[in-house]
Amino acid sequence: MNELTAREMELVAIGAAIGSNCVPCIEYHIPAAKREGLTNGQILAAIQIADSVKKVPSQKVYQSALELVEKDKKIKSAGKMSK
Repeated sequence: MNELTAREMELVAIGAAIGSNCVPCIEYHIPAAKREGLTNGQILAAIQIADSVKKVPSQKVYQSALELVEKDKKIKSAGKMSK
């Protein structure tokens, strides 16, 4: 882990904390990032990027659920038409 600076490690930690919904991690790493000299803007950018990445799987699950419901509705409709 020597290839990342302390500042970079804090940004990664903030991203991981957002991704894992870890409030104690956020409470630790945001002040640590500030101590390492990161600005509020840099920290906010990391938070926003992590949140955007985190939302992709939930959007995919949501879309898959909707597609399954629609597929089920179509199958049931087709079954009623053939009776």
